[in-house]
Amino acid sequence: MKAVRYHSYGDTDVLVHEDVDLPVAGPGQVVVKVAATAFNPVDVAIRAGYLRQVFPLTLPHIPNFDLSGVITEIGEGVQTWTEGDKVVGFLPATDPGAAAEYTLAPAALLTAAPRTVPLADAAALPAVGLTAWQALYEHAHLRAGRHILINGAGGAVGGYATQLAKRTGAVVTATAGPRSAARIRSYAADQIVNYTETPVPQALAGRRFDVVLNLVQTGPHETAQLTNLVADGGTFVSTTTEAEEPGRGVRVTRVFARSDAGALAELVARVDAGTLKIDVADRRPLADLPAVHDAATTGRLPGKTILIP
Repeated sequence: MKAVRYHSYGDTDVLVHEDVDLPVAGPGQVVVKVAATAFNPVDVAIRAGYLRQVFPLTLPHIPNFDLSGVITEIGEGVQTWTEGDKVVGFLPATDPGAAAEYTLAPAALLTAAPRTVPLADAAALPAVGLTAWQALYEHAHLRAGRHILINGAGGAVGGYATQLAKRTGAVVTATAGPRSAARIRSYAADQIVNYTETPVPQALAGRRFDVVLNLVQTGPHETAQLTNLVADGGTFVSTTTEAEEPGRGVRVTRVFARSDAGALAELVARVDAGTLKIDVADRRPLADLPAVHDAATTGRLPGKTILIP
């Protein structure tokens, strides 16, 4: 089969589209014929070797932890799946990934794929959808009537966070640039702040929010300004940066997303119910993965990109 691998850490030229052996399911595992995998920005840092202490890899490594596909082989002890089942999943980042025609997956981490969207497009849901879910409900404890600022709503996590927050009954202020504003507006955000016109802390000066969800890489000064937008006793949640507690009873927390088949099943149910939309900006052949990494490092990706073997 074909897969993209890297045999050493480095620039995008270490990514090689090559022949590899077909995987064989071990106990508790299944083999999945990959319909698509999704690119995530952290893939760049892992490939470059910046996160080798956090994600120790066995090289050569097949990247990409988002997966949609069809089960073709069942390992010993797996009773929840059968061959032919369509699934989605968030694979462990240190395991061989889904940038391949076939991949191994722990059976317990998989969820039945949405029925109402193309199977390939479903690969754009697991990791970013779970990041939004965990940020809102496990870290921020969001509930109806709360006011939330989503900084970086135009990104993949932000799009899901906006939709989930609105369905929860929260009042949503979202930051987005001109390229993504129409999409975020379609998710019924109560207010959209164009960060390209005025820096967010200045645009919202004097406002306070029960929750500030920061999805943007910010420096210490801007991070401090964002925490100051949190109401007394509120919560500042970030997926990108550490923050100092500003006092006033404000709780500061950092999100490190994890695989969760149960929560992913809830997200899938919302997709099938029509209350959560999957946005795919670009669909590329798997062999284009090096070019996708290049585009990501120079800010040229149009949005969530999936790769199809």
